[in-house]
Amino acid sequence: MEDDRVAEIVGQWRRERPDLDPSPLLIIGRIQQIAAVLDTTLRPPFAAADLGNGDFDVLAALRREGEPYTLTAGQLSQRMLVTTGAVTKRVDRLIARGLVSRSVSAADARGRVVGLTPAGAALTDRLIEDHLANEAAVLRGLTDSDRRTLERLLATMTRALTSGDVEPAGMTYPAAPTER
Repeated sequence: MEDDRVAEIVGQWRRERPDLDPSPLLIIGRIQQIAAVLDTTLRPPFAAADLGNGDFDVLAALRREGEPYTLTAGQLSQRMLVTTGAVTKRVDRLIARGLVSRSVSAADARGRVVGLTPAGAALTDRLIEDHLANEAAVLRGLTDSDRRTLERLLATMTRALTSGDVEPAGMTYPAAPTER
């Protein structure tokens, strides 16, 4: 891999701390590098539509739900894997743009639902086409077999990370000396 900064970093750690195994960086470091590049690569259509980070996620979650394109804040939170506070901020921005509305739930008069407006549905339908085309372009260098393998490995890693089985290494530091 030309100009593989992650491999270079791992080589430096192997030289400087041969007692440590820096090989996890070959995966985690690359995932972080890919995430940064993906954000830069996939963000332009959303920015051109004047959508903030995460705004399209709200629109897409509502559109995927099907008619009547409504969800509660809690349901949006679950589908988008963010807190309800983050959902509220995004929904407020989208209401101001006329892309979603907030109304009383038909099922529970105490509850509120967020729904796509016709303008929000139209924008989402246009943007999802661009977004999926951009994602396909990002993956163009992978064979079908590579893609299936990567899908399987990422699903396995996601399950491991979200199952609660992964515990961060305990950080133990000597207590700071106290002055007497």
